[in-house]
Amino acid sequence: MIYESDSIEKEAVLTVAKLMAAAARTAPKTRGVDNIVTRVIDGEEKDAVAAEMRKIAAEHEGSSTERTYLRDAGNVDASVCVVCVGALDRSAGIVPCGVCGFADCAASKAAGAHCAFNYSDLGTAACSAAAVAAAHHVDNRIMNTVGMATKRLGLFGQPVLHGYGIPVSAKGKSVYFDRG
Repeated sequence: MIYESDSIEKEAVLTVAKLMAAAARTAPKTRGVDNIVTRVIDGEEKDAVAAEMRKIAAEHEGSSTERTYLRDAGNVDASVCVVCVGALDRSAGIVPCGVCGFADCAASKAAGAHCAFNYSDLGTAACSAAAVAAAHHVDNRIMNTVGMATKRLGLFGQPVLHGYGIPVSAKGKSVYFDRG
C-alpha cells in the first residue's frame, strides 16, 4: 500500500493536535484549579471560524485590526485544524492575594473583575500546546484573533473568559511565516 503525503500529513497534524489538547489540559495551573477548556476543530467549524474572523475584520474596516483578522483568517483557511484553548472564569482563591487589583476574590467578583490567574493559566496552557506542535515539527501559531472568533461562535462548548486558537499545518513552508 502507498500512503500519499497529503493524507498522511493531515493525519499526523490531527494526531499532534490531540496531543496539543492533552498538553494544554495537563499544563500547570494556579493552585491546581482546572479552568482550561480545549477543543480541536476542522471542516465546517474551522470554516465558520475563518468566516467569523472576516466578519470581525469588517467591523473594523480600514484599521490594523481589519488587516490582522483578514491575515489570520487566511492562515486558518490554510490550516488542517485549529486547537482551541480557553479559560473559564474561576477564582484561584488565594488569600491574601490582590493580583487583580482588589483586596480579595469577593471584592473582585463584586466589581465584575476577573481572577488574573485565569489569564496566566491560559497562557501556560497555550504555550504547552504550542511546544508539543514544535516538538513534532508541526507549524503553528497562537492567535488571539482565532480565540475571539471561536468564543463569539460559542465553540468552546461553555462560556469562557478568554481563549486562543492555535492553527496547525504541515506544508513545505509554514503558512504562518510571511505575516506582513
